Amino acid sequence: MKRFTSIMLVVLMAFALVFVSCSKGESSSSKGESSSSAKSASKATKIGFVVINDESDQGYTWNFMNGMDNAISKLKAEGYNVELVVKRNTTESSLAYDNNMELAGEGCEIIFNNSYGFEPYMLQAAAELGDGIHFVGMTNCGGQSVANKENPYLHNAFAAIYEGRYLAGIAAGMKLNQMINEGEIRPNQAVIGYVGAYSFAEVISGMSGYFLGAKSVCPSVKMIVQFVGTWGDATLEEAAAKALIDKGAVMISQHSDTTSPALAAQKAGIFHTGYNTDMTKAAPEASLLSCRIDWSRYFYTAIKDYIDTGAFAKDWTGTVADGDVVITELNAKIAAPGTKEALDKAQAAFHNGTLHVFDTSTFTVDGGKKLTHAFAMDTNGDFAADTGEAVWDGVFHESYPEFQSAPYLTAKIDGIEWLNSAF
Repeated sequence: MKRFTSIMLVVLMAFALVFVSCSKGESSSSKGESSSSAKSASKATKIGFVVINDESDQGYTWNFMNGMDNAISKLKAEGYNVELVVKRNTTESSLAYDNNMELAGEGCEIIFNNSYGFEPYMLQAAAELGDGIHFVGMTNCGGQSVANKENPYLHNAFAAIYEGRYLAGIAAGMKLNQMINEGEIRPNQAVIGYVGAYSFAEVISGMSGYFLGAKSVCPSVKMIVQFVGTWGDATLEEAAAKALIDKGAVMISQHSDTTSPALAAQKAGIFHTGYNTDMTKAAPEASLLSCRIDWSRYFYTAIKDYIDTGAFAKDWTGTVADGDVVITELNAKIAAPGTKEALDKAQAAFHNGTLHVFDTSTFTVDGGKKLTHAFAMDTNGDFAADTGEAVWDGVFHESYPEFQSAPYLTAKIDGIEWLNSAF
């Protein structure tokens, strides 16, 4: 009898343990569906990234990858199970289509594309694959943004880099003022040379913002622009910078991907402001600072929102006020006195909404005209809002999310001379 009772007790205890274990498992599972711990245990969400160069460029692609790596690290720290697959050194050709298709075949649920020229190939892949995979065109993908407003699987992301360029322009203008005040140049010799990749809206918007920043502190400034027809050819960028210097530029800036313009400026004994990365390391005697987009917050938010809800922003525009557009540390050894204070003041104005880069009272276009929507076209040749007006309250509203996050300013602002426009 005692033996029987002992056996029964063992059996009952075993049943109890199984019941408790099952109950705990059900509770953990049901709660875990919305917890980061469950995400870490679940199947990985694959993210694809098609990039034009690789991190060794220390500029454009490095900046994108830095943002993506920061975002992935933060997501993993929060328990999200995310896997990143990258296609590097992608040319703006059918290779972009192949890489998008390969990433889709590998199970990527979101595929980011970081170059303007990838857009038609990205769209071709998206059309063939149909719904289910989200594609993001980054930088000036205006055609995609406008043409596919109703498609939840196509997205556009950019940032108000013209605000960062405006700040860099202030640093340049302050240096020009110092050179004028110290007798190194006359006011009419305050000439900036600008190396631009292509003569379309993204570059035009940025260089115009830069010029207006310089003009805000140095009224006599003029700017000459040389387009090179490529994003990252160090030889062509160096040649363009040298040509601008030969034409009288005493300050060089760029919307291109290598440090060649900075090095050319240093060799010539003049000054420079950069883009995407801190170029003061490459040219410490010439480069004042750089502006760049910090992509970390966008990648983190887009991927997190997708995992949590299945959707994320169609059109995203980051700003200085949001912390998505930044400037690198000022090179105090060569910057003009008062530059930091001027930059701090402008950044504060961006944060409180009192500074607008394209305030139409501060510039004219094409020989004295006021800017209207007729000068604001997207890459399809349509007015910015299709049926609307991009100028109100005296401000041209660039990269306005309700229109499109990609830039659409194509106006030729007075004071900027294009030396060529073939690209």
